[in-house]
Amino acid sequence: MEPGSRATVVEVVVDGEPEITRRLHDLGFTPGTVVEVVRRAPLRDPVVYRVKDYEVCLRRAQAARIRTTGAVR
Repeated sequence: MEPGSRATVVEVVVDGEPEITRRLHDLGFTPGTVVEVVRRAPLRDPVVYRVKDYEVCLRRAQAARIRTTGAVR
């Protein structure tokens, strides 16, 4: 996703690591939540996302665990 794009979280996929799933859920990445890409670092990693009313910074490896649908700009 590019800065300004929005998508809806479908699921968080973290096989065998329930603490990571729980942490991403705690940060607001839950099914049905709309997320927006705010900005990327110069080398495209990490990325800042707007989730609910705040911003969260994730590395691409962490963000890859979050399945989304309906990305629009």
